[in-house]
Amino acid sequence: MDLLPHIRELSRKTPSKILFVVLDGVGGLPREPGGPTELAAAHTPNLDALAEKANLGRVTLVAPGFAPGSGPGHLSLFGYDPLTYEVGRGVLSALGLGIELGEGDVAVRGNFATLGPDGTVADRRADRPPTEENRRVLAKLRERIHEIDGVKIELRTESEHRFVLVLRGAGLGERVHDTDPQKTGVPPLEARPFDESDEASARTADVLNKFSALARQVLADEPKINGVLLRGVSKRPVWPTLGEITRLTPAAIASYPMYRGVASLVGMTPLEVEVGEDPDAPEGKLAALKANWDAFDYFYLHFKKTDSTGEDGDFEAKVHKIERFDALLPELLALGADVIAITGDHSTPSVMKAHSWHPVPFLLYGPNLRADAAQRFTEEEAAKGVLGDLHGTQVLPLLLAHAGKLQKFGA
Repeated sequence: MDLLPHIRELSRKTPSKILFVVLDGVGGLPREPGGPTELAAAHTPNLDALAEKANLGRVTLVAPGFAPGSGPGHLSLFGYDPLTYEVGRGVLSALGLGIELGEGDVAVRGNFATLGPDGTVADRRADRPPTEENRRVLAKLRERIHEIDGVKIELRTESEHRFVLVLRGAGLGERVHDTDPQKTGVPPLEARPFDESDEASARTADVLNKFSALARQVLADEPKINGVLLRGVSKRPVWPTLGEITRLTPAAIASYPMYRGVASLVGMTPLEVEVGEDPDAPEGKLAALKANWDAFDYFYLHFKKTDSTGEDGDFEAKVHKIERFDALLPELLALGADVIAITGDHSTPSVMKAHSWHPVPFLLYGPNLRADAAQRFTEEEAAKGVLGDLHGTQVLPLLLAHAGKLQKFGA
């Protein structure tokens, strides 16, 4: 159900502030039956203390059994039903890098990968190279690949193994399957249109296949980064913004382009974050939050590494990233937001090394709360919370209501 038209009718402007924290991929699973998840294993005294005063529940981002990508997961949390408001990863990454997309342009998210001698995928992320290495390799591609069959090729580094490919030309479509097989030991897939009769998407698929082949030729002498995997073929959609719908003045604090992109797509202002060697370091994000606290009334604050460590299958590293956020929490609370929410955009259990369909815990702190039995911010404790089982699109109206920003529905 699309709640946005109803939220638009009921929203009102107030001075209250909302801080919405997304710990990417924070949900997990135990390593052995009966054991703790990453959240339960983490030492989180600050999250535990907040949970005792908050209301908890569990959130399903798309539908039971659907493992969401980061884009759909975030859109759901922002109030946009991802089954209605569809957009590919390419657009989100492109917008996050500040790339201007024209009406006919097609954006694609790329992964640098390691291919074995037999052409199969040995590592889908090429051992997560440093971003500077990404720039070096992308420069090689940029020197050799400018245009394919009259379609201009634009290449931009995103971070680590990620890059963005933009196609600019006439007659391009976006209904194209990914070439990333999402597993190792098999060759990259061919780009194919969803519908063979869709000539525009078939043209896009043909260009992408030729780009992949050229990229492999150019990178043949590279020891690790010798192939590309493409996904999220998409054009920019036009949707009502969060500000238009809710009367909020929303800002986004995220260091990775994809998350800045999804925030931009729904009308948030991406704030500049100073990053050092660790793009996910909390110090720069906290500084940006403090510097802009008076200018906005809704802050989306994103942390990535709880997801990356899960995808790498590193249980202990994910526990450490959760504990690192817990140490930051007192400084966030000291800002005095009227409503604070903490959740994830999906689960990424380290035992699965992938996004999963499991609900994520959701914590809501603010005025007008009911008694709650949950004592910790964990999957098991969230199941005891009074908020129950929610759909991601129900998060936004809850935040607005507790912040006093929603009027009564009906007579």
